Amino acid sequence: MLKVGVGPSSSHTLGPWRAGQRFVESLGPEMQDVTGVQVDLYGSLAKTGRGHGTDIAVQMGLTGADPETFPTEDLPAVIARIKSDCSLDLGGEQAIAFDPAAAIHFRRDEQLPAHPNGLRFTATLSDGSTRCETYYSVGGGFVVCDGEQECADVASLPYPIDTAAELIAHCDAASLPISGVVLQNELAWRSEADVEAGLDRIERTMVECVLRGCRAHGVLPGGLGVKRRAADTAERLLGGALPEHGDFFDTIDTASANFQTVLDWVGCFALAVNEENAAFGRVVTAPTNGAAGVIPAVLLYYRLFCGADQNARRRFLLTAAEIGCLFKKNATISAALGGCQAEIGVSSAMAAAALAEGLGGTPRQAAAAAEIAMEHHLGMTCDPIRGLVQIPCIERNVFGAVKAITAARLAIGRDAADARVPLDAVIRTMWDTARDMSDKYKETSEGGLAVQIPVNVSEC
Repeated sequence: MLKVGVGPSSSHTLGPWRAGQRFVESLGPEMQDVTGVQVDLYGSLAKTGRGHGTDIAVQMGLTGADPETFPTEDLPAVIARIKSDCSLDLGGEQAIAFDPAAAIHFRRDEQLPAHPNGLRFTATLSDGSTRCETYYSVGGGFVVCDGEQECADVASLPYPIDTAAELIAHCDAASLPISGVVLQNELAWRSEADVEAGLDRIERTMVECVLRGCRAHGVLPGGLGVKRRAADTAERLLGGALPEHGDFFDTIDTASANFQTVLDWVGCFALAVNEENAAFGRVVTAPTNGAAGVIPAVLLYYRLFCGADQNARRRFLLTAAEIGCLFKKNATISAALGGCQAEIGVSSAMAAAALAEGLGGTPRQAAAAAEIAMEHHLGMTCDPIRGLVQIPCIERNVFGAVKAITAARLAIGRDAADARVPLDAVIRTMWDTARDMSDKYKETSEGGLAVQIPVNVSEC
């Protein structure tokens, strides 16, 4: 649920990147006989793929580069070389002719049956035969091949969870918080040391993203002329320029910070992440790239203004991830299926539950916090201007973070028994709302703000 990857979109960038890698792996020994590859993008991937960098992502995937480790600063040079040479190193080793303008097709008027985010790779071999694979990018960087079932590694879990009611029942039976139940399940796959190392890596990637974003000035790519604001905000709050290296968080005066200052810092952290995301930076899908700023902002709020230590922050991430899984299993985390409620709404619910537990809330109060956060995101559309993950996406992360903190405070301030809407009910409602929502509000740039703001482009 929390993956390290490259922006600006988990479904339109990270997913297609992974699909390209999978296609290369599927070729096996036949890769040495490939003379060319064609990529066809369908549905939402075609309609907003240019703004989301889907064409860049599939090229990188075909080269075999890993989005978790590839130096993001090298992306422009690699893509420029492929374009100028009309050549691509398939899997990093087999040079093939590849002209992106001719080989990547944005089929805006076609949609594959299983999901709006469909893409197909076709390789031509030296004997004239072809090898074809179809993939679906189903949200959050998850990718499934046509015909396969999406599932995690098979393991016998001590606490199998499909619904929030089951999660709470496990917490009651084992006298554990949500994070404790999730940890026991994680141990079915890996050692506790590996779990902790993985969580620390996720947090470190989030923090590094915030640090980069708080030091970066200028205008975001894509042609909208959106100015970065996180760095200016951080400098204003600190009363001067940030140090060029290291962690500047210890310079923040948390002891005497007033409400407005805390609010500004939370907004700054969220802006920093999503400005980096929009600039093809390295982020953590939480649960998506478009919503990647909410959890880091709330996690840093928890760390800086609530005094959370490392173990507490690990538990925060465990709880957040499980809430995200509930939405993925019973609704969606794909904006192409559910609109922005499936991204910002889910991320806000994840952060709210995690913070509520961290502030001493019971499992029922944590679930109530997730419910409150999602309840006030129901129906949110995904209508990015020019197909870029910038307007309204970046600011929405600020609001998602603030709503998460508010939801957590509301939840722990009352008896959970007084809640009238269970988390499972709001998840079902989100899914019903998603299915009722017009497709033009589902990451197509064919409705909402995307058609109200004039841009000088023929397609997104």
